[in-house]
Amino acid sequence: MRAYRMQEIEGRQQLQLQEVPRPEAGPGQLLLRVRAAGLNRGEFISGHGLHGRGGAAKPVGTEAAGEVVAVGPGVAEWKVGDRAMGRCPGAFADYVLMDVREAMAIPPALDWQHASAIPLTFMVVYDMLVLQGRLRASETLLVAGVASGVGVAALQAAKAMGAKVIGTSGSADKLARLQAEGLDLGLHTRSPDFVDAVMQATDQCGADLAIDTVGGTVFAECVRALAFQGRLAMVGYVDGVLRAELDLEALHSKRLHLFGVSNKLRSPQQRAEPVPGFKADWLPLFASGRLKPLVDLEFPFGQLAEAKAAMEAGQHVGKIVLAGSTDT
Repeated sequence: MRAYRMQEIEGRQQLQLQEVPRPEAGPGQLLLRVRAAGLNRGEFISGHGLHGRGGAAKPVGTEAAGEVVAVGPGVAEWKVGDRAMGRCPGAFADYVLMDVREAMAIPPALDWQHASAIPLTFMVVYDMLVLQGRLRASETLLVAGVASGVGVAALQAAKAMGAKVIGTSGSADKLARLQAEGLDLGLHTRSPDFVDAVMQATDQCGADLAIDTVGGTVFAECVRALAFQGRLAMVGYVDGVLRAELDLEALHSKRLHLFGVSNKLRSPQQRAEPVPGFKADWLPLFASGRLKPLVDLEFPFGQLAEAKAAMEAGQHVGKIVLAGSTDT
């Protein structure tokens, strides 16, 4: 079968399309024929957590949708032909193994492309908004970098939860597009200069929850924009800035809660623990159409390099998807 591998060569991540043996489903696993897989910026950033620096070529891709072609020993709730989506290593391939604890049935209303844009991105957002962020209806969410895949998913989910959403972006056009997704206030900026606008929009209270998808350049500004007992989710650093000022007085006096969202050091069991809650709380929203991923671009399987380039160019809004196998 075909599978993509990624390797760091002379400081740059290089993609390789290889012929490798088709895997076999082991205990607690599903084997999926991949029909679509979502791209995520972090998997293409050296040292970001999904891939280490140097070493041998590694499988790439972390979320997929497809049909089950084999079930491993001990798996009773799935059968061949079922449609499944979930997080899985090596998703940019014709076939991929998926831990049954991560597998979710695809709602009938979703096609392969939209289903593949859910597992990693929306599980991350579920962690940020529900499990750690404790976002409630009528609260205000601030998203620094709202046009990213995680940013758009956070916007959509927060609106479904009844929250107000303020988002920043360096593109006025992207902010205009996101009004259709419910964005209440778009701030056209890439700089740490949005506190005054956030305060004005919240009657000088600040945001109840902020998400930093950008990195250290806006971290301190996100802290300053928080309300009393506000929460801040650190999810990415596409700016490459890994250090930032921390206002200890604000942290102390406003009783702030700062937390990270990452899969890097979590065990498979820890990654699987939130899945039942996600299925109960958010899968019905996808099934009813209240939530639907914003898929902006789709590339054929053989054009992962082009898809990666499009992501790095930053012209998309929401998700980029790589089509999978079309064989029957």
